[in-house]
Amino acid sequence: MPARDISQAVGGTPLVGLPSMSPPGYSLYLKLEGHNPTGSVKDRVAAYLIAAAERSGKLHQGSRVLEPTSGNTGIALAAICAPKGYKLTCVLPENTSQERRVLLSLYGVDIVSSPAGEGSNGAVRVAREMAADDPDLYMPFQYGNPANPQAHYETTAPEILRDLPDVGALVAGLGTGGTLTGAGRRFKEHDPQIRIFAAEPEYGDLVYGLRNIDEGFVPPVLDTSVLDGRIKVDSLKALRATRDLATAEGIFAGVSTGAALAVALRVCDPRRLPEGTKIVVVSPDGGFKYLSTGAYAPGDVAGIAEGLSQTLWA
Repeated sequence: MPARDISQAVGGTPLVGLPSMSPPGYSLYLKLEGHNPTGSVKDRVAAYLIAAAERSGKLHQGSRVLEPTSGNTGIALAAICAPKGYKLTCVLPENTSQERRVLLSLYGVDIVSSPAGEGSNGAVRVAREMAADDPDLYMPFQYGNPANPQAHYETTAPEILRDLPDVGALVAGLGTGGTLTGAGRRFKEHDPQIRIFAAEPEYGDLVYGLRNIDEGFVPPVLDTSVLDGRIKVDSLKALRATRDLATAEGIFAGVSTGAALAVALRVCDPRRLPEGTKIVVVSPDGGFKYLSTGAYAPGDVAGIAEGLSQTLWA
């Protein structure tokens, strides 16, 4: 049956085994969210954010939408808002990749830049200031909107459980907290023994746009009670895992995928998970939006990682 519109085409992404990268005694699987219509997991969130606002009467024809984002949420919102006639403004850190800016411009989005050094927290700050100054702007605010984790509770997690009923652990990057909270809650209801791990950047590391909550901003939607561990991963390990994924499994993914995959490899340890555990890693997007950054260029990986130390990914 054909989808009614683009919002109806979201989800149903493949779950793919990683036989070459799975350590002995463990099975790794990758949930390929890059197969959503605009190429990222944020399509799920955007569809839910806009639908919830419409149901509540906060959005109507001609409404103006504002959202802080490091790219993917903005692109997803743009695709959902465009056919509905909603004008969209996105606040992006000024070091967001060029591909994302081009895509947003193509959708007719107004782009406001926030300081690179403040990361995604800076985008949140600027957007909040703009919303306070203009009451006609509606900000879905994915960081604090329950529709964000609800999208993963109602779609992402059930899809994984349908494809892999005996999943034993989930690993996802800690960004807004929506995936970990929503999918984590659904998994714990299904089986309280399923382990939920957050891939978290080292303190002060801006690469791949994930979030270290020790830096001060804890997303309101994040429910830390569902987490069995927050595991740090640095830029170099994330980049190496991303490249290994391409050469070993033929999957071209963004560096935030590499971050989660690096953590998944670390938890394949009898001290954390029993042998035989099946582990699902959420891949937020593919690598095509990052080609201009040099992340995939040939050469010394450590040097490339160092050169990308101020680039946002997620």
